[in-house]
Formats: sequence, structure tokens, C-alpha cells
Amino acid sequence: MRVKICGITKPEQAKAIASLGATAIGFICVPTSPRYLGTDKIRAVVEQLPPQVDKIGVFANASVEKIVQIVVDCQLTGVQLHADESPAFCQKLRDRLPGVEIIKALRMRTAADLDKATVYSLHVDALLFDAYHPQQLGGTGQTLHWEMLRNFCPSYSWFLAGGITPDNVLEALSQVNPNGIDLSSGVERSPGDKDLHKVAKLFERLRVQS
Repeated sequence: MRVKICGITKPEQAKAIASLGATAIGFICVPTSPRYLGTDKIRAVVEQLPPQVDKIGVFANASVEKIVQIVVDCQLTGVQLHADESPAFCQKLRDRLPGVEIIKALRMRTAADLDKATVYSLHVDALLFDAYHPQQLGGTGQTLHWEMLRNFCPSYSWFLAGGITPDNVLEALSQVNPNGIDLSSGVERSPGDKDLHKVAKLFERLRVQS
């Protein structure tokens, strides 16, 4: 299972998190976010990561040109779209960045939102389901209603996000069967400052589960 740790801001933490077992590291490319990281700093982190670890930039309503520029400048392997991007926008970005993974995040309120997910799945490589918050796009610490996804077995790849922590990850995975999980605030001391003890605890729990 893929494990993405998102909202990295410190190069030394990124390297440690990768060594603990993360398969993907996420960088917030949204200037208004407390976890925002500029291009130069992203590049400094990417240079320290092993090649097998995915490097994913998280964007919110950025232009195709801006996203492409940052992906190329920072040598990112993936893009996560976390706002109001349309299926057509996703397809346009996919066409511009062949070989780069495109992930669309959807904030889930009800099971009806799964219909929207099916439409997006035709234009991206994977989906990410996050908890709904009226103001914040992500990193809220709020838990998704797992029971909504209890019997969810789509043909496409998807990540479970939203309030996952080392303490509840096994409960989450006992109810749902995602291809990957995404954590940010659940392994932090403060926004952007990861707690490596919590990250280590997460991977200890996942090893027990497997």
C-alpha cells in the first residue's frame, strides 16, 4: 500500500520520513497554506530523496502553466489537485505532463460524491478522498466518514485521507480498502513540522497490520 506524507517543509524530515517507509512525499504549492514551500526549497528536498519515492506537488486552482513550470523546475513525479479543478482541466494537465501522475482530491460529504469521483477517474491516475471542511482545503485533522466507503471497491486507484493518525489507521483500514493513505496533520507537532516519532509509530502499526 502506498503511504504519502504530505505538507513537508524541512529537508531533514523528508529524508527521515522516506527512510521510515513513506512511498510518497507531498509538497504544498499553495502560498496561503501554513505548509507552503517555495520552488527553491522543494528542489532542495527533492535532491535528498531516493528515486523510488514519489515527489508530489499539491496545488489549488493554479493555472496549467504554473503547475507545469513547478513540476519541471522541481523534478516532481506527481501533481495533486486539491480545489475546484474540473475534469477538463485535469485532462488538459495530463496531456501537458505525460509520465507525471495526476491525483485529484475530492472532499467527501455524502455517498453521492462518489458519482463525481467516477467522472474524474476518467481523466486522472488516482483519486484522493478527504474530509469536507467549508473553509479549509486539507490538513484539517477532520476524519472522513469511513462507513461511507465500507463496500467501496472501484476500478481506479485511490487514497484515503482526512484525519488519519497512527492511533486510528488500523481502525480505518479495517473498514475501507484504499490503494494508499495520505497523512499530514496526523503526524505533526505543528503545521509543516512533522513528528518523526509519530511517523515511526505509523509504520510500526502498518507492519503489524500487514
